[in-house]
Amino acid sequence: MPIDLNEHLRQKNKNYKSQQENGGSSNNEGNGANRNFQNYSKIPSFNMPSGKKMMVVYVLIILIVLLFLLKPFTIINSGEVGVKITTGEFSPTPLQPGIHFFIPGIQRIIPVNTKVRIAEFISAEASTFRGRDEGSLKNQAINVLDSRGLSVSVELAVQYRLDPLSVPQTIATWGQNWEERIITPVIREIVRNVVGSFPAEELPTKRNEIAALIDQKFRENIEGLKNRPVELVSIQLTEIVLPIAIKEQIERVQVARQEAERARYEVERAKQEAEKKAALAKGVADATIIEADAQARANRLISQSLNSPLLQLRQIEVQGKFNEALQVNKDAKIFLTPGGVAPNIWLDSKDTQRAASIGQ
Repeated sequence: MPIDLNEHLRQKNKNYKSQQENGGSSNNEGNGANRNFQNYSKIPSFNMPSGKKMMVVYVLIILIVLLFLLKPFTIINSGEVGVKITTGEFSPTPLQPGIHFFIPGIQRIIPVNTKVRIAEFISAEASTFRGRDEGSLKNQAINVLDSRGLSVSVELAVQYRLDPLSVPQTIATWGQNWEERIITPVIREIVRNVVGSFPAEELPTKRNEIAALIDQKFRENIEGLKNRPVELVSIQLTEIVLPIAIKEQIERVQVARQEAERARYEVERAKQEAEKKAALAKGVADATIIEADAQARANRLISQSLNSPLLQLRQIEVQGKFNEALQVNKDAKIFLTPGGVAPNIWLDSKDTQRAASIGQ
């Protein structure tokens, strides 16, 4: 039993007073008792907790310990929603970010990531090189048979996220491994159907068309699911690995196409050069014709201007020059052209040898 110190002191005080009244103690004993009483009086008084109060304290301590051991609460982070399950039944309302309490053993809360996730379908070498990123689901590249039965490997990346409002229904229907049931098998089937309808040599040139068809068919599949559990963000067709024979064939076709383009370019350039030369020759011919026409018009104008009075005047002028020459050299011989209109030539008669050669 806990001892009440105040009650003990009151009992001591009462015994001391009784001894004083009875006179049954000596002075020394009285002085000692008095000193003891004074010492007891100096001790501060306090109340020891009773049995009920201690019980409450023990209960509180036990509850605190159980609180940390059982942890009957869950913290939902940003980018997540919580799904509360009570005795196996899923609550239809998703829990928003924050702290949420539940009854251990009866209830539990599952945090579900609603951020954008990526499902990659890549080769084993690329998967080893990249490692595993948070929010990324790695899968093997998709092997497809083209329209002629040739094996083709397709690599792509799918970006998607859970619909936050339908997360409880999605987890209840598809389970926590919903990606392996909704994303992976559906993408593989759609890629095989779409790519398999094209011949392998056309795949590189129709890359955008193929990616658009895969995106369209995947959206149609998701829209057809109950509660539309997934929101598709995008699909990127990253790589199409063709057989070696098809690669070589495509390279030969590309080389031939480049040669044809080069030949077409050479022909076009030669044609342009020929047209340029023809235009230049035509310009020269036109210039010659124009010059000849101008000369002919000048000759016609000159011939039209040569009338009889003018010719007589010119003859008089020439005769005047001859007369002046005869005055300077009286022995000169004069030769006139028919009509007397051309320039006249005269020579000194003393130069017989030169005159003889001219005469011949």
